[in-house]
Amino acid sequence: MRGYLPWRVLWTILGVNSGRWDIFCKVIDNHGDIGVCWRLSADLAARGHQVRLWVDDASALDWMAPRGCAGVQVLAWSAATLAHLQTTARADVVIEAFGCELEADWVAHYADPAQRAAVWINLEYLSAQAYVERCHGLPSPVLHGPGKGLAKHFFYPGFTAATGGLLREVDLAQRQSAFDRQAWLAQQGIDLAGERLISLFCYEPPALGALLEQLMAGPQRTRLLLCSGRGQAAARALLRQRSDLGQLALTWLDPLSQRDYDHLLWACDLNFVRGEDSLVRALWAAKPFVWNIYPQHDQAHQAKLEAFLDMLQAPPSLRQFHQAWNGLTCAPLPSLDLDAWGESARAARHRLLQQPELVQRLAQFVGKNS
Repeated sequence: MRGYLPWRVLWTILGVNSGRWDIFCKVIDNHGDIGVCWRLSADLAARGHQVRLWVDDASALDWMAPRGCAGVQVLAWSAATLAHLQTTARADVVIEAFGCELEADWVAHYADPAQRAAVWINLEYLSAQAYVERCHGLPSPVLHGPGKGLAKHFFYPGFTAATGGLLREVDLAQRQSAFDRQAWLAQQGIDLAGERLISLFCYEPPALGALLEQLMAGPQRTRLLLCSGRGQAAARALLRQRSDLGQLALTWLDPLSQRDYDHLLWACDLNFVRGEDSLVRALWAAKPFVWNIYPQHDQAHQAKLEAFLDMLQAPPSLRQFHQAWNGLTCAPLPSLDLDAWGESARAARHRLLQQPELVQRLAQFVGKNS
């Protein structure tokens, strides 16, 4: 394509030859951590890098990425596998994802003064809050232990040019433009009859029952596609005693691969998403969406949600819906306003596409710190 350099050439210009990356991930809950780490690993591999993804529980990849990815090796992160690491070439870049920390023996391997020091990165959580720009790229000197003298660097994904950007594969726009909605829905056994399509991927939002009631009583026929997991279980419990669903039809989905989850978002007229990975995918889908933010005991998620809605330039009805959906207000759910919400989503996607994506910014960062 004219005006674009091959990725291998671009990486060389940026000072990063195709290299070895070790990415470490601990699965806490809900699979968002491994979901982000897998997308990052696969994206790096697609650009010519060799990636070892060290994870303490890789079971979710059986459905999330059933075909694997050339260039990505998934390895068990355990004491027993340290010996394997020591017999192989050391990585050029080490990424500790979402606050996970390597044990002392692992740190000693990377800190060996006989070898060239790897670039060490702490990949942080996504946020639109102001502190992200202040903290992105800052060094974190190691003051004790086998890594004494090394410096880790904070790498914050974000929504502005002063942050680490968002994960976005090189071929995403091409895949999205070639997507055949009708064919994909047929593969899922969904035969459309003119109804509105809504996907539901959530935790247990306080207003889930109110949403189901609104859809059942609504003036438009709606088919709700419920993703496997906590939200699906919560909806089953709420609907167990209901025999008449009114204007609502239900499709209970099995676990979807990451690629098919993209397809789900592209196929639907409205998407309810949760956590971090699906939020970014909803932004790239450029369809109306509502975010169920992960609730925190100290209520820190409230400020995080408001900062995101500010970034999104959310219209008042969308802001009010988010506040009710996430239990931040006792007000009833507003009516769905897909026209206004869709316009907001498309405008946000357009703004974000003007910025380099996360892997490109990682390339620049690693090149400067090698």
